[in-house]
Amino acid sequence: MQVQQILKDKADDGVVTVGPGATVAEAARVLSERRIGGVVISEDGQTAQGILSERDIVRQLASEGAEVLSMRVDQLMTKTLQTCTCAEDSNVVLARMTEGRFRHMPVVEDGVMVGMITIGDVVKAQIAELAMEKDALQGMIMGY
Repeated sequence: MQVQQILKDKADDGVVTVGPGATVAEAARVLSERRIGGVVISEDGQTAQGILSERDIVRQLASEGAEVLSMRVDQLMTKTLQTCTCAEDSNVVLARMTEGRFRHMPVVEDGVMVGMITIGDVVKAQIAELAMEKDALQGMIMGY
């Protein structure tokens, strides 16, 4: 299954971004309100400069304390982003996420973010695909 199909099946309103000057507290509020695990850091909402996840915040809180909440997100974000395109195979994306130990990947076409895919999105799509294959095979066996 291609990334574009997973994005099409997602019921969301695009990529959630915050500006690089936002505080970690502001980003945490966005994560909580939107019930998401990662936010893209972007000046213009189209070009990814970095990504900040719940894990990033928790790890920094554990080592530095509450002062982290007043830091700017561009000080804490992951700057080296892994991205994918709509045409990529979900198995390849899942392998990259697993190997890199991250759960969020911006989808980029011609330098512009068109979506965000998570490891949960990929797993959900693969489970649905396996269920359809199972049903088809059962139908063939039973003569439907």
